[in-house]
Amino acid sequence: MKRVGMLTSGGDCQALNAAMRGVVKCLVNSKEKVEIYGFIDGYKGLIYGNFRMLDGRDFSGILTKGGTILGSSRTPFKTIKDPDENGLDKVDAMKQNYYKLRLDCLVILGGNGTHKTANLLREEGLNIITLPKTIDNDLWGTDMTFGFQSAVNIAVDAIDCIHTTAASHGRVFIVEVMGHKVGWLTLNAGIAGGADIILIPEIPYDVKKVVSKIRERNESGSRFTILAVAEGAISKEDAKLSKKEYKEKMKNYKFPSVSYELAQQIQDKTGEEVRVTVPGHTQRGGSPCPYDRVFASRLGAEAGELILKGEYGFMVGYKNREVVKVPLEEVAGKLKMVSPDATIVKEAKLLGISFGD
Repeated sequence: MKRVGMLTSGGDCQALNAAMRGVVKCLVNSKEKVEIYGFIDGYKGLIYGNFRMLDGRDFSGILTKGGTILGSSRTPFKTIKDPDENGLDKVDAMKQNYYKLRLDCLVILGGNGTHKTANLLREEGLNIITLPKTIDNDLWGTDMTFGFQSAVNIAVDAIDCIHTTAASHGRVFIVEVMGHKVGWLTLNAGIAGGADIILIPEIPYDVKKVVSKIRERNESGSRFTILAVAEGAISKEDAKLSKKEYKEKMKNYKFPSVSYELAQQIQDKTGEEVRVTVPGHTQRGGSPCPYDRVFASRLGAEAGELILKGEYGFMVGYKNREVVKVPLEEVAGKLKMVSPDATIVKEAKLLGISFGD
């Protein structure tokens, strides 16, 4: 008998259900008897003992379903060791609920913050296996995360739709793509959507270079310009500020986001009409694309096999087109950033795309 706990933590994304289904189908098809305990709303469920028993019917028909059947929530790692409002030791509570249910292991699906807590639980002696989900594709130790390709598709659809209206009206359009710290989503969506300018957090931009690209397009006869801008994009001036100075500046920030500030600057310097489109949380929603369905199913199946073998303390990742197991301690706390010298950035520039640098 295998007793397996399962939870989804952090922001939701497509293919969480497909990944959980992959784990369970592997276990069930092994003919070994198994009990699945689903913790509700991420680590909160594990902390407060909020769970439900799951069976095969719960995982039927969810391959194509977005979101997560278990619910999710954000439980910041930086406060995980702080007692809750009632003085409860959250880490100890998670351990006690794990042992109370006599679990053989806990399968955790999440992104960067989720993996920090997962590794902490591993250090506390729990058997942990993780699966890499995030639309940002920023987890260390894996070339790909599920949810990423689905989010790229949605962001590209938004840019595609903007193309026709931008061309019709001869305007500058900014499409703000999700990504506070890392620009993989904006970079891929921008290239696929034919954006003329891509601004990401890892490459601080000079607004003068952005304006220069727009003028260059105008002079060549193009009636419009499309910018794919990550929500965490930052100017060269702001990048030079200390954390304290930047935080002070943001206290009096009058714009909803960097895209609106940039729009105002472009409008002031060029006289062009500038519009901002924010797809926002649509990028997390809807049904997973076929790639993510396959990918998440593969990772889930491999996680199930690790459980059957009793191999714990790993994230199931993807390297060089092969599914691999990566020690959790190598993953936790590290972000996979876009290098300004990455070949994909170089190739985007060869296509004539400006990064404002």
